[in-house]
Amino acid sequence: MAEEGGEEAEDKTESPSARRLDKAREEGQVPNSREASGFAALLLAVLAAAMAAPSLGRDLLRALRGILERGHELSPQAALEVLMPSAALLVPVLGAAAVGAAATTLLQTRGLVSAKGLAPQLSRLSPVSGLKRILGAESVIEFLKTLLKMVLVGAAIWHAGGAPELLEAVMHQPAAALLGTVADGSLRLLAATLAAFALLAGADVFLVRFRHLRRLRMSRQDMKEEAKDSEGDPHVKAKQKAFRQKMARRRMMAAVPKAAVVITNPTHYAVALGYEEGSSAAPKILAKGADEVAAKIREKAREAGVPLVSNPPLARALFKLELETEIPPEHYQAVAEIIAFVWRARAGRVS
Repeated sequence: MAEEGGEEAEDKTESPSARRLDKAREEGQVPNSREASGFAALLLAVLAAAMAAPSLGRDLLRALRGILERGHELSPQAALEVLMPSAALLVPVLGAAAVGAAATTLLQTRGLVSAKGLAPQLSRLSPVSGLKRILGAESVIEFLKTLLKMVLVGAAIWHAGGAPELLEAVMHQPAAALLGTVADGSLRLLAATLAAFALLAGADVFLVRFRHLRRLRMSRQDMKEEAKDSEGDPHVKAKQKAFRQKMARRRMMAAVPKAAVVITNPTHYAVALGYEEGSSAAPKILAKGADEVAAKIREKAREAGVPLVSNPPLARALFKLELETEIPPEHYQAVAEIIAFVWRARAGRVS
């Protein structure tokens, strides 16, 4: 991804935000390891070939024997026609490889299918841009990856018992045992190759994701501009408001068990008052709600053993007050009588 705003890469020191990642995804920019797709294709192709091997091997040997017996009279085209039925058995193997590559790609991109990457870009026609791509860091990394792949696969094959050992075994065995020897050697080499490709694929997945996040890094100015744009977005504002309301309601419900009494309408309103015995401060509104919220406040109060007192006029008046505010003087007497009644009832139960 090209640097934006003419800023140097050194200025982009911040991790990409969720919004920037979403925007890049909309543009078709997602981490996708070709090594992982290649490994999945190879693995499924090997499994499909292993399942088809008995039938494929018999048909192929039969076709080869027929060609060798009639080699003096068969033309190249006729020999090819003899092999074609056996070659048809390779179709499931190629299909399994295609399915493995496609499934791994969709898994990495989380199902994203985008044609934006195929759209023509005039910048790619520039000789200068082409030279930068050829001599740039991306090309160097790809070259090193290819070199590492060759080294690892070669080392794995050599460790598993490469061609010299296999050729030596073949030369000292009768013809009847050649097929088994070749099969055993091929399985060892194939297992070593798969192990090397699995190691490369795992490392490449992490490398691709790291490079993807590195390309999308942001500068502090980018983050400030994004925050400014987000604050002006009505959808973002609505989400932020809904989140704040949700958190405020959660805190309000958590305060209900601490209330001294809950004054109800009795069904439409509920107001939870907090007051500590002996305190000189006036009672405070801890929670309030109407209809469904009022029902939840009453339920919370019953679970916590907070008394419920029905007083519709007082409940409607207190409902108009803000949360965490003390009740005004005109309600002192009514609230004091209710709290005193609750304390007397509680003392009577204790006694």
